[in-house]
Amino acid sequence: MDLEELPGVGPAIPEKLREAGLNSLEAIAVASPAELVATAEIGEATAAKIINSAREAADIGGFETGDKILERRKEVGKLTTGSKSLDDLLGYGIETQAIAESYGEFGSGKTQIAHQLAVNVQLPPEKGGLNGSAIVIDTENTFRPDRIKDMAEGAELDYEEVLKNIHVARAYNSNHQMLLVGKAGELAEELKNTEKTVRLMIIDSATAHFRSEYVGRGTLADRQQKINRHLHEALRFGDLNNAVVMITNQVMVRPDTFYGDPTRPIGGHIVGHTATFRLYLRKSKGEKRIARLVDSPNLPEAEAVFSVSLIGIRD
Repeated sequence: MDLEELPGVGPAIPEKLREAGLNSLEAIAVASPAELVATAEIGEATAAKIINSAREAADIGGFETGDKILERRKEVGKLTTGSKSLDDLLGYGIETQAIAESYGEFGSGKTQIAHQLAVNVQLPPEKGGLNGSAIVIDTENTFRPDRIKDMAEGAELDYEEVLKNIHVARAYNSNHQMLLVGKAGELAEELKNTEKTVRLMIIDSATAHFRSEYVGRGTLADRQQKINRHLHEALRFGDLNNAVVMITNQVMVRPDTFYGDPTRPIGGHIVGHTATFRLYLRKSKGEKRIARLVDSPNLPEAEAVFSVSLIGIRD
């Protein structure tokens, strides 16, 4: 079914929905009525009718038995990090349709893992890849094509082809960053029928702009609300495209912590609850780094050691 065939959709509404990044029945099915009211300039009752029709057509929104969910979970892909110990920690790789968050102090390997994933996603499934392309939302000007070149050569890939399949956008503020997730959805729709569909979205870093723009306790509620909306839109992108969503996060040090590790990730409980997998990265000797799986819906808390070498992430 096309958008034009949905009940209550006039001739002008589909174009407005597509301009807002709602290109498919699945995207409309998981949208809220308020979102359609704002983008398509229609009444709330009409918006609710369109969403319900899209849910029926896309078979989304009803109750399912556990065995059907188990069967559908077989579609979930796994993306290798390049390190077997790190993959084992994450349950044989990073899942699609989930948000994986890595946080740690500078130099702990967050951006290096992000670069490696942008290369590995282009590998065939038998080598731990997803045979797809990557979208990178760069908020701190940390994307380096020459680093991709090193990693691609380490994976025995043509670095020029690898770079062509990585779509990078620089986010200049938090509003622009949120807008780029919508643009990523449009790009994924354009590449849907190509050889390299979008199977990875990286946001490096997810919290930097919000941290710098919303200062003081008076802005905390507004900041957290926007971060929450931003991450849920990113998660929706992962669901609709069966893609991995990888975000990096900055940290702060709590001065009132007298025992244990005072390092805490930015974003508080909002980021903690939204991220499906949370990795805490720490520096070790030389090239070695330590990753601790802090949170997961199905895996135990544990640690793994990996290396950041010239050719990328390795054991």
